[in-house]
Amino acid sequence: MEKIGFIGLGIMGRPMAKNLIKAGYKLIVYDKFAAFDDIKALGAEGASSSREVASKSDIVITMLPNSPHVKDAILGKDGVAEGIRPGTTVIDMSSIAPAVSREVGEALGKKNVFFLDAPVSGGEPKAIDGTLAIMVGGDKAVFEKVKPLLLKMGSSAVLAGGVGAGNVTKLANQIIVALNIAAVSEAFTLAVKAGVDPQQVFEAIKGGLAGSTVLNAKIPMILDGNFKPGFRIELHIKDLQNALDTAHELGVPIPLTAGIMETLQALKNDGLSASDHSAIIRYYEKLAKVEVRK
Repeated sequence: MEKIGFIGLGIMGRPMAKNLIKAGYKLIVYDKFAAFDDIKALGAEGASSSREVASKSDIVITMLPNSPHVKDAILGKDGVAEGIRPGTTVIDMSSIAPAVSREVGEALGKKNVFFLDAPVSGGEPKAIDGTLAIMVGGDKAVFEKVKPLLLKMGSSAVLAGGVGAGNVTKLANQIIVALNIAAVSEAFTLAVKAGVDPQQVFEAIKGGLAGSTVLNAKIPMILDGNFKPGFRIELHIKDLQNALDTAHELGVPIPLTAGIMETLQALKNDGLSASDHSAIIRYYEKLAKVEVRK
């Protein structure tokens, strides 16, 4: 079985790596900022740099916060590109700017290294369960070769196009999720202000056209006042900034995204950066002077 290098063991990367170990893969792991003794205790080999990971791996996976972290880990000093062997595949599962994915892919291509961008959706709960939705950009043959590996971390893996297409798809996903949470928040704030039981509103509408995965996942959290992060507001800000930057580069107006970005910035200013993005409702609650709870 191929040896897998895994770089980035944060909220998402840690459970993803654990699922690969459970599936029987041999891992070599590294994180520049976080300890990973628990991963080594499960049988993974520890490394001292991204370069070392790459030199000992057949496939390298990176799961990092944003574009600069990916560029540093792959193209920077002691990075993947310095240690990697020709014919190796690098899969970046971070959510970053599509232009950076293409830049990294081109740089690795010059070393005869294959590259896929493969961001995920589902947050920490689905990373733990191994049921992430994985959106992939890159060569079809490379994708088909690693698809069984990806499906140890996700319930679906879909090739969206060439390098960068995975992250374009993720940006589309993040726009829809943010605006869906905002729509749910507006609607339920109105219902509670009007004196209607939010639990009954949820039961009444979840089976109709307004029903959605977002509604089913976030309303129970909101009604319990549980804003423990599965996906933090600060990370959604990062993704929407990448969406806005990409849209501006392409000349595509996305005014609704700009609006929800300002809502998220207001929540950040209120000290809620580390809260789950379901806390978008806190913005509407503050304006309406009401709480949407059981």
